Amino acid sequence: MPLFHGSQGCTSLALVLLVRHFKEAIPLQTTALDAVATILGGAGNLEEAILNLKRRAKPKLIGICTTALVETRGEDFAGDLANIKRDRADELAGTEVVLANTPDFEGAIEEGWAKAVISMVERITTPGEQSRHQKKIAILPGWHLTVADIELLRETVESFGLKPVILPDISGSLDGTVPGDRWVPTTYGGTPVDEIQELGTAAQCIAIGEHMRRPAELLRTRTGVPYALFQSLTGLKRADRFVSFLSEISGAPVPANIRRRRAQLQDALLDGHFHFGGKKIAIAVEPDQLYQFATFFTGMGAEIAAAVTTTGTSKILAEMPAESLQVGDLGDLEELAVGADLLVTHSHGRQAAERLGIPLMRVGFPIFDRLGSQHKLTSLYQGTRDLIFDVSNIFQANQRAPCPGSLDPSRKGELPR
Repeated sequence: MPLFHGSQGCTSLALVLLVRHFKEAIPLQTTALDAVATILGGAGNLEEAILNLKRRAKPKLIGICTTALVETRGEDFAGDLANIKRDRADELAGTEVVLANTPDFEGAIEEGWAKAVISMVERITTPGEQSRHQKKIAILPGWHLTVADIELLRETVESFGLKPVILPDISGSLDGTVPGDRWVPTTYGGTPVDEIQELGTAAQCIAIGEHMRRPAELLRTRTGVPYALFQSLTGLKRADRFVSFLSEISGAPVPANIRRRRAQLQDALLDGHFHFGGKKIAIAVEPDQLYQFATFFTGMGAEIAAAVTTTGTSKILAEMPAESLQVGDLGDLEELAVGADLLVTHSHGRQAAERLGIPLMRVGFPIFDRLGSQHKLTSLYQGTRDLIFDVSNIFQANQRAPCPGSLDPSRKGELPR
């Protein structure tokens, strides 16, 4: 059960965005600070909210995220939570309570995601060297992987005879399924708390995205589990590296179905590269997703004419294949995207795309004006193949038919000689 420590308005904004993006019910709760609690301190509201959730929903895990309202005041959240756990130990038995400091004036989505994973590993995962299960693999996916990406990731790892434990795993809870014939007050699916506790028994950790490096390093420091970082799983070379790594650690050959998917991607590369050559792309997304799509487009022969992201602290920005890179917003993107052939960002970029007369490819968060965004693949052989087809179809749908005079705009009305 996620719990936002702040006012009802803070939680409502996040809830609306999540529900519109995933098209699913999101059980997001709030400590509901009023004016008095905001001034005098919200420890009482935090305790009351935790105890209410324990009594009513009986969750195995309560994840607390702070908001700008309480962070600006500078409360001692860790101390307040420690006192609550000490004083209410009997009432909270059987429920883990994890705190992540996530003020919305600091960082961006990927940094908040990483902080949440770090907090879970620190609080829940058993420390110390433990006996290794040689077939068990801990996977820490970045926030930008869709439900479909995570499902494909699991299937690919399992095809090598390995057992993946994915943290966080949204594929079982936000995949559009209905959990039986009764209403469930907490999120369903996901990774059980006992598997998070036993992450230290994995033989290997795989982190996807630069922002997952710190959680992977913490797991290694805490339990000794080695990790491998994959900055992107999109593109032939990057998918090859991941598949080869799985073959190496499992000792098993690459399955025939994966080889077939690779052959399909090779054919898609041949079919689609004509549509990408020389195209100018303008992208505005988080750093790791920016790297994912920038390398994909440049690998297909396109050019990144404008790249806008949310934070300048990520190390991946130094490797970005873009002419210009700016930390900014959609206003900056609109200024830089003049003359581009494709705009790549979330649904809030639709107005800029309309004003510029440029087609929009929706990626990232939030996507609220299209259905099925969580079921779109963007990773490994299948995801890269699908991206090639999607982008090629956008270019084909927006190309202008040749007409007399179109070869030379200065000679309108004249037949080309």
